[in-house]
Amino acid sequence: MDEIKYRPIGVIHSPYRKIEGIPIQAASAKGIDGTVEVFPEYAEGLKDLDAFSHIILIYHFHLSKRFKLMIKPYMDDKLRGVFATRAPSRPNSIGISIVHLIGIEKNVLHVRDIDIMDGTPLLDIKPYVPEFDMRKVEKTGWLERNVHKLPTSKDDGRFAK
Repeated sequence: MDEIKYRPIGVIHSPYRKIEGIPIQAASAKGIDGTVEVFPEYAEGLKDLDAFSHIILIYHFHLSKRFKLMIKPYMDDKLRGVFATRAPSRPNSIGISIVHLIGIEKNVLHVRDIDIMDGTPLLDIKPYVPEFDMRKVEKTGWLERNVHKLPTSKDDGRFAK
């Protein structure tokens, strides 16, 4: 298969300047503000986005140095398959976060509940639509016993080494 290449369309800014201590999911980053700078050549694509309260940011985990197919995730002490986790060290280092869109000024999005490292390359933005994106879930795998750890789980830098 041919190689797939992406170009960033912007850069994400947040208060997180080092990996250690970043919330591991947007759900545990309540009230944390950031901005998303969309490069000027893509600014026209922001038209009508301000009508949505939440957006999905798709980005590149640029500080993830390597991947393993078996990893120890943040909220567990057992090795798990990488595809059964949301760890940043993946064969394709792509991350997603759902954030609250506060407002837009020209090519800058003001967002809240951000769990992303400052300077992260932005690949895409999509509107979050509950009717499209929410599903009734029957099971959540190994996380079912561990999701209670989310509010206190923070990035410890293990995937950037």
